[in-house]
Amino acid sequence: MRYMATYDLMETVRNTNQWLGASALAMASYPVFSTVPNPALAWIKAWGEVTERSFARMVTKPDWGIHSFTCEDGKDHVVQIETVVERDFGDLIHFSVQGRTRRDKQVLLVAPMSGHYATLLRSTVISLLPDCEVFVTDWHNARDIPVSAGKFDIEDYTLYLVEFLRDLGPDTHIIAVCQPAPLTLAATAYLAEEDPAAQPRSLTLIGGPIDPDAAPTDVTDFGHSVTMGQLEELMIQQVGFKYDGVGRRVYPGLLQLSSFMSMNADRHSQAFFDQIMRVTKGEASDHDAHNRFYDEYLAVMDMPAEFYLSTVERIFKNGEIAKNEFTVAGRKVDIGKITTVAVKTVEGAKDDISAPGQCVAALDLLTGLPADKKASHLEPEAGHYGIFAGKSWRNNIRPLVLDFITENSPKPKKKAANKNAAA
Repeated sequence: MRYMATYDLMETVRNTNQWLGASALAMASYPVFSTVPNPALAWIKAWGEVTERSFARMVTKPDWGIHSFTCEDGKDHVVQIETVVERDFGDLIHFSVQGRTRRDKQVLLVAPMSGHYATLLRSTVISLLPDCEVFVTDWHNARDIPVSAGKFDIEDYTLYLVEFLRDLGPDTHIIAVCQPAPLTLAATAYLAEEDPAAQPRSLTLIGGPIDPDAAPTDVTDFGHSVTMGQLEELMIQQVGFKYDGVGRRVYPGLLQLSSFMSMNADRHSQAFFDQIMRVTKGEASDHDAHNRFYDEYLAVMDMPAEFYLSTVERIFKNGEIAKNEFTVAGRKVDIGKITTVAVKTVEGAKDDISAPGQCVAALDLLTGLPADKKASHLEPEAGHYGIFAGKSWRNNIRPLVLDFITENSPKPKKKAANKNAAA
């Protein structure tokens, strides 16, 4: 009950701040105050607007916002999000472009389960839609999953990926972004032994901690500096009475957000102060740069406690993937068994989350894969976000990844000659 009370206390603080913002906005917006203009009231109104929006976003799942897409015919085509596989902890979804010929390149974009929703990859999805049929792992917020659904750790995550790949079929190309890279590599190795026919054609690993110790960062230092007992005591709580997952052990999204914000507290404080001043002057808009960024950044989800703790212990502390000692359901997953799936790693030279060296370590583990099926790319000026969603991704990395996918796709069959043509 102590951990449940702490969870509810955090939600109460968030709810109170949202209410204070809404109250300030409503009070300062009374028409009667317009008869005597007052700069203080204008500032209070702006503060209330920014505060209410910010604290409301923390418990709101963002919309994908991809409603239509302009195809090569110059027309806008409706984009429908279809659920292909529905599971308790996450779904496999497809961005279906209506009225367009199905693309030959079928891509599974594996989103992280690391505090933010899969919508963090919105711009990545948009950039791939012109050339690919895009599928995404859409993970659910643990606070909304009843305890009766059971646990969800990194082995369960790996088996979810295996199920998704079996459903999609062998003509699939995977792009795994950040945190899921080691587990996606493990899922591919699992299929190499258990169901070779379901293996993907290619695997692109972007900025993932395959070997966290290959290039230490603040993230890896933290993982080694705390004990598992300390993590469980400080980070894990039980979902409160407000949500369907009441009683489930989680790493709360609000707690994760406080950690995110504290790493760059001065920059975030200045950003919110500047936004309040822009609203005061009438220079802000609903979809300006500040709101576009923070509407996504502030939207956080609870992570299953088993997943968070097993990630820290088995991926970061014990290095099970890096040592090729990872097991699923008691069976060792041998990465060396991957012999036909082409693998490419992508890293950013300025990535301070998963530093250069951590991801490319995957290639050394692929002892059974021919050298001509291995590739790597280091983007010189890119940070962590830039290698999958920024300018570096759009201009440099995306074309390389698409070329890699094309090189490892089946060659189009030549049409049979018309025997009657010469008659």
